[in-house]
Amino acid sequence: MNNAETEEQKDGIELEFDLDEPPQKVWRAISIAEFRENWLPKDALADAEATTITPGEAVRYRLRDDAPPFLESTVTFTVAANGTGGTCLRILQKLTDARLAANSNSPPLMLAA
Repeated sequence: MNNAETEEQKDGIELEFDLDEPPQKVWRAISIAEFRENWLPKDALADAEATTITPGEAVRYRLRDDAPPFLESTVTFTVAANGTGGTCLRILQKLTDARLAANSNSPPLMLAA
């Protein structure tokens, strides 16, 4: 890995990495459960199966964290060849938990009845 860019969005985070490994090897690492478990354990997933797959290009998983900011989110991994024989890996984690979408900049407030 030799380059990473991060872009924060209102409801998610986008990361882009320029990797030295070929796209086929990166694709195996993100799409085959036995390899994925080394860096993304199934305990972090809301469902062990991918929600969408475009073979060789993109895979999306549902995540479930135990603390904010992302109680429930999706993470999409996109793989593309770069100009040097390596891989451009794009990771987009997007908030899906409606409880935090309305006001993510401050802690939740309770109103007195």
